[in-house]
Amino acid sequence: MSSLSYSGAPARPSSRTDLFCVVAAGLLWGTGGLTGALLGQVAELHPLAIATYRLAGGGLSLLAVLACAGRLPRLPRRALPRVLTVGALTAMYQACYFAAVALTDLAVATLITLGAAPVLVIAAEVVMHRRRPSTASLIAIGLAVLGLGLLVGVPGVAGGGTLIAGALLAVASASGFAALTLLGRRPVAGLDASATIGYGFASGAVLLAAVTWPTVGLGFVPTAASVGLLLYLGWVPTALAYALFFTGLLRGVTASSAAVFAVLEPLTATVLGVLVLGARLGVPELAGGGLLCAAVLVAGVRR
Repeated sequence: MSSLSYSGAPARPSSRTDLFCVVAAGLLWGTGGLTGALLGQVAELHPLAIATYRLAGGGLSLLAVLACAGRLPRLPRRALPRVLTVGALTAMYQACYFAAVALTDLAVATLITLGAAPVLVIAAEVVMHRRRPSTASLIAIGLAVLGLGLLVGVPGVAGGGTLIAGALLAVASASGFAALTLLGRRPVAGLDASATIGYGFASGAVLLAAVTWPTVGLGFVPTAASVGLLLYLGWVPTALAYALFFTGLLRGVTASSAAVFAVLEPLTATVLGVLVLGARLGVPELAGGGLLCAAVLVAGVRR
């Protein structure tokens, strides 16, 4: 582990470039939803299998790029706990999210996961640093939660124990993402953001594969479409997006702001649904999208 201790205040104020990295990550994540849905149809893969291939493709792609550039560092022993933690957290929040979707539905799981993540980050920062959250943080989170509710739909009260179990899994998923975001603010001696994600995601893929292979399986018939979608999923919304996200965190973007920027994922997915799939938006969805944009602006001004 790094000898540098975590500090709630960044070493320097985040620049526009740093914010662009995190915002771009949120936008690229939004393309992953459509890609994953198309991959499920083309290759007939279970969502857990898609998540496994996504982590494997993203992690191995980053390691391959670093190796070709002559920048792949050896994994120091002191960094092994961090890499394994990144892999475990990523595998956990991916698996819990898909399980929450299965027990509830996509809207409920998305609302709870992305709505709870910035709240959990703020709560952790308050406990660790014993200081009240800023007004801008609270406004940004409030706008994000309200906007998510309008965009994806507010969950109903039906479902009983299944809904409760799904909600708990969604909160567990949010906890994993929040912990990963907080962890991303702490540099690791000898590893940059890309190497940390590359090694971490590769280990996370192994953990997910251990669950996926004996349950839903990983096999599929490779075609030009399925392989192309798999490569895009691994390279763009995974390797590139997470490398940008962690780069922004390490350069000074606060964890709470970064968690708010994650709401760009469902917003981008909704826009792609309109442009690519011909989906139609009503007044609540449009209002929710506007509130999400406002939340991102407030979080960006916080820098």
